[in-house]
Amino acid sequence: MSLRIGVDTGGTFTDVCAYDEATGQIHVRKVSSTPDDPGRAIVRGLHELLGQIGGRDMAEVGYFAHGTTVGTNALLTGRGVPTGLITTRGFRDLLELGRGRRPDMYDAQADKPAPFVPRDLRLEVTERVRHDGRVEIPLDPAEVRQAVRVLKEQGVAAIAVCLLYSYVRPDHERKIGEIIRAEMPDAHISLSCEVLPEFREFERLSTVVTNAYIGPVVADYLARLRGTLTASGLRCEPHVTQSNGGIIPFVTAERLPVRLVLSGPSTGVVGAAAICSAAGFGDVITFDMGGTSSDVSLVQNGEPKVTASLEIDGRPVRSPMLDIHTVGAGGGSIAWIDSGGHLRVGPASAGAFPGPACYGHGEEATVTDANVVLRVLNPEYLLNGQLKIDHHASHRAVGRLAERLGLSVPETAQGIIDVVTANMARAIRVISVHRGYDPRDYALVPFGGAGPLHAARLAAELGCTTVVVPETPGAQSALGLLMTDVRSDFMRTCRLPVHQGTADQLSEVLDELVASATQWFDSEGIDPARRSITRAVDMRYRGQNYELGVDLPDDGPVTVDTVRELLADFGDAHDRMYGYQLAEESVEAVTFRAQAVGAVSRAELVRSAPRGGTPDEAVTTRRRVHLKEAGAEVDCPVYDRARLEVGHRLEGPAVIEQMDSTTLLLPGETCEVDELRNLIIRTRGV
Repeated sequence: MSLRIGVDTGGTFTDVCAYDEATGQIHVRKVSSTPDDPGRAIVRGLHELLGQIGGRDMAEVGYFAHGTTVGTNALLTGRGVPTGLITTRGFRDLLELGRGRRPDMYDAQADKPAPFVPRDLRLEVTERVRHDGRVEIPLDPAEVRQAVRVLKEQGVAAIAVCLLYSYVRPDHERKIGEIIRAEMPDAHISLSCEVLPEFREFERLSTVVTNAYIGPVVADYLARLRGTLTASGLRCEPHVTQSNGGIIPFVTAERLPVRLVLSGPSTGVVGAAAICSAAGFGDVITFDMGGTSSDVSLVQNGEPKVTASLEIDGRPVRSPMLDIHTVGAGGGSIAWIDSGGHLRVGPASAGAFPGPACYGHGEEATVTDANVVLRVLNPEYLLNGQLKIDHHASHRAVGRLAERLGLSVPETAQGIIDVVTANMARAIRVISVHRGYDPRDYALVPFGGAGPLHAARLAAELGCTTVVVPETPGAQSALGLLMTDVRSDFMRTCRLPVHQGTADQLSEVLDELVASATQWFDSEGIDPARRSITRAVDMRYRGQNYELGVDLPDDGPVTVDTVRELLADFGDAHDRMYGYQLAEESVEAVTFRAQAVGAVSRAELVRSAPRGGTPDEAVTTRRRVHLKEAGAEVDCPVYDRARLEVGHRLEGPAVIEQMDSTTLLLPGETCEVDELRNLIIRTRGV
């Protein structure tokens, strides 16, 4: 038996989680992140965790998976590589023209983000493919070769290729790829027919340029980390998380780095969905609050919602991914006062260094400092004593804001909490109310180091009546890495009408995608018994400009009955999203999708039996806590979560501490430990 390791790198902490297959135990270690080189914190955390569980050897690790924000950070900070673009003549400026929309409708001064490829590095070649795949103007290889040589002289490290209608006929792009490889063998090459074979030229162009821009950064990071892990004694193939919640080997990920933009938060959602489904909660809203941001997502019937696109810093990126919405609201988010004298929180963060003022290096007030002032957080230490807390520094930092606002220090601290709660509630409404889902019908699942601390107030804001706090919320994303499978997505745009007479045509396109998925399974060496493929179609009423994804009801051939079900499911989805459906209107399929999943051995959820005793035995101390809901300071019991047993029932107000997080129980709320050792909190709405 061996150890299975999951590592999640956050803005403030790096979480390392180990599952011991021999004992079924889960072990967690948190270390400060090292933004200049995230790999240093990973290796340090690994060695500390192995020492923590008895001096285990790296050679005992049989599985290693990693969630990373390296690609996302490179995008947000503009630290990609010099990138060139080769495109169809007449389309070099599409990257800047975009959709012709202003970034902010009501701000005439708002600027569009600068393109990753400056105009002098966007070169055109003469060629033309029509919308039906017919070649109108053949590609001139000599012209392409000259363009590549110009880019080489300009010192680009990556080249993106995006030609008109290449998703219908990719021959020209592939020929250009061959020429680039011959002229610049060390260049990172991104072909849109491989990165995103879908229609909508601007989004496809933006995505392939993004893939090229961060490609060498991600590839170098993964290659360097792979070498470091191997030198440390790791013998298994390391894997990395994709935005779709699945994992792939490092080597595979280096080719399509754009699929890693949500690598960090995606596995937390997958793990939370698995845990809550086992606990009897299929419909949940996940809420991951770390040091820098909060990531929220909706899970229905145990399955996370999936989307095909998002915007990062104003730039569209299309890739299969979990539907996760992010706001700059974390424990390290900085509180500040705007020009109108109003209190604001985030999106700027104190990060891992200097961190919140209470960590001993920073001076600006953060959300963490506000919780220390209110004494919701332990004013002496966190992480079971690993991290000392300077509560005087928190009081000084919040006090400076209080003076400017004309409020007391506790009132200002509570104001910081209220503002950040409103920010997070707004983010959750984006993925729920705005898409036809009522958050009151869902349980709230908080994780991340700061999630359980804010969950009760967030649930009250949204009207959620149940909160489910996992056993190791602070390391949930790392644990989720041990609960996900190997996945890859395949897609193709092919516009077809959807009615009984087109069943065979629909089936033909889907069969091609299934064949590609099967070929991928073979190349990855995945056992046929562990393979599964799900299919979906993006559909719309004829004349609409946006589509809705609809899953196929089964994995068999598309029949007349299948088409009937597809149309019914599309109508229901349209009604939920827009409030109506048009039963007599023609429907067309636009983009076909297949997701290949290779099941891996997962960390097992172990159910525990009650051991007796009372919750009072878990009380370690009592603390005076400022609670707005009580209207005053309240003498709260502080529980050690490790001592709480299955069946124990608590009543608020109370504080529950554990190594990786702190949970706040408000007055009038109840909490019970279920057999999976989750905290099931019933809010005052029940």
